This record gives sequence, structure tokens and C-alpha cells, in this order.
Amino acid sequence: MPKKKKGEGFHSGAGLIRYFDAEDEKAIKVDPRLVVAMCLIAAFGVEILKFYWPV
Repeated sequence: MPKKKKGEGFHSGAGLIRYFDAEDEKAIKVDPRLVVAMCLIAAFGVEILKFYWPV
């Protein structure tokens, strides 16, 4: 059986941790409540369209 390398997971994930820790000041910041509201409005709009334009 091959030996398992200790610490391999940390080295492979270190770049991702560094990438996600760095925030870009130019990035668009959206409030999560706005995303939920937009999803609800889109779902309601689809249901209304299904009522007026049945397939």
C-alpha cells in the first residue's frame, strides 16, 4: 500500500484560500436580500406569464 502524504491538502488549497481572502474593491457588492427578492420577483413573473400565455 502506498504511503499517504501528510499536508498535501493544505498546499493544494493554499492558493484557493489566498484567492478567496483577497477582496477586490472594484467588485460589485450585492445585498443577499436583493438577490432573494429578485428571485421571488422572477418566479412570480414566470407564474403570471404562464397564466396569460399557456403552452
